[in-house]
Amino acid sequence: MEERELLKKIAELAAQVNDLPKGYISKKTISGQTYYYHQWSDGGVKQSKYLHEEEIEPLSEQIERRKALQAELRSLKAKPSAPKAKRNEVNSLRCTLMHKNVKVAEIELDDATGFIQKISTVYAPEHLPVGVPVRRGVPDRAELNLWWTDRSIPASRSGVREALETLEITSTKMLLVRCCGLSLSDQYWICPEGSDFTWDGINFFEHGFSDDIGDVLFGAEKKANNLDFSSPDNTSDGNLKKRWKIVNGKRCLVKGGSNPFRQQPFNEVIAAGIMERLGIPHVPYSVTWNKGAPYSVCEDFVTKDTELVPAWRIFQTQKRKNNVSVYQHFVHCCEMLGIEGAVPFLDRMIVLDYLIANEDRHMNNFGVLRDAETLKWLGFAPIYDSGSSLGYDKMPGQMKSERDIICKPFKNHHAEQLRLVSDFDWIDFAALSDVKELIADTLSVDGAEEFIDEARIRAITEAVERRVENLYQLAMNQTPTQVNTTEDDVEEDIAEDYTPKMNV
Repeated sequence: MEERELLKKIAELAAQVNDLPKGYISKKTISGQTYYYHQWSDGGVKQSKYLHEEEIEPLSEQIERRKALQAELRSLKAKPSAPKAKRNEVNSLRCTLMHKNVKVAEIELDDATGFIQKISTVYAPEHLPVGVPVRRGVPDRAELNLWWTDRSIPASRSGVREALETLEITSTKMLLVRCCGLSLSDQYWICPEGSDFTWDGINFFEHGFSDDIGDVLFGAEKKANNLDFSSPDNTSDGNLKKRWKIVNGKRCLVKGGSNPFRQQPFNEVIAAGIMERLGIPHVPYSVTWNKGAPYSVCEDFVTKDTELVPAWRIFQTQKRKNNVSVYQHFVHCCEMLGIEGAVPFLDRMIVLDYLIANEDRHMNNFGVLRDAETLKWLGFAPIYDSGSSLGYDKMPGQMKSERDIICKPFKNHHAEQLRLVSDFDWIDFAALSDVKELIADTLSVDGAEEFIDEARIRAITEAVERRVENLYQLAMNQTPTQVNTTEDDVEEDIAEDYTPKMNV
């Protein structure tokens, strides 16, 4: 096979591999029942999706097909005529990784996969994304690719496969390229070689953006004319259906809920109400309706001068020792970076998550703000994304038993995670006296009865009141002594998957 032919074949195989599901199928037996799950890693975060019986065999075939193609790809690359130092001959996009107005590095993106295939000149290593190590002056390309992938829409998000078919694109990473990687969470972007783009001319904080991609992600048909890919919806993470909208001049995130209860949008309002009562810095939420379904709405708390650095990126800045707990390691990483206030912030986040039985506080669901130009740490971001809580996917009996509640990011169980709290004195229990009314009022708005009945509301309020009382007893009768062991530590930082519940 000639070299040009070989290059073409390698690119085609890489594209096919990228379009097939990765990971593996696991089997779990719970209470005598066998359940199957698709598990894989996306942007450094472990993902898990429940599989219905009819999905198992087709997925297994696709995974095996991917493995076979990967083996063929490795074989082709091992051929003597396979290109070693000439990878640029594969179709690629040369561009500059930018941090606002700062040139960070020259990179090349593979046209077929959207992956970073080469890093050449590095101009400002201090402006590389947090957690990307530099060894002998060369950034770790694998880690930079993980960061880049983490910017893309997860393949597991509800409706993504249909959206990609509508857009005639094979991978969500290609959407990153179409919008220059621009986001409303930070100031990173890519400037294609030969373009005259500037940050001041194209950023989404100061300029409008297209609704086309958001419309498609929400199920709209492809427009007859050309789509405008200039949208921050290309760089939104998470598995729930979401999009950005400009409302009264404000950049707002609109986010749905999962079937059958569509409870997450209401839970955001309840969690914000509890944090308001306890004086915990938070992002305010409201609920809006579209085609009979509830959606949460919150304003972007990142500005044109600041950016959000997820806890996961901070967690990657130091090598964790086996005898150091997840909690200890994260606090240590903060200390090494000069981030102040980690322990008081985590105290409040852990207490909140206990009260609302939050099941999805993985390390991309909280973070730290910094100045994008000076790189100065500004403090922890207000708490956001608390919707997967309050038994959002459980029946009243399950809420009462609390047996199946998942905990993140440090411990597998909320009772154990609560032992990490260093101080309870800040909690004003009197401020929580009307939490029952807060929950009932939020879940009883017009339209909510289609998804949430009185029995469900009663189960939720009773569960929260019970946890408030438990917390009160703990605060009154026990001097906090942090238990920093690796016992019950979260082993995989898995984002919650809602796909089986979301036939919107």
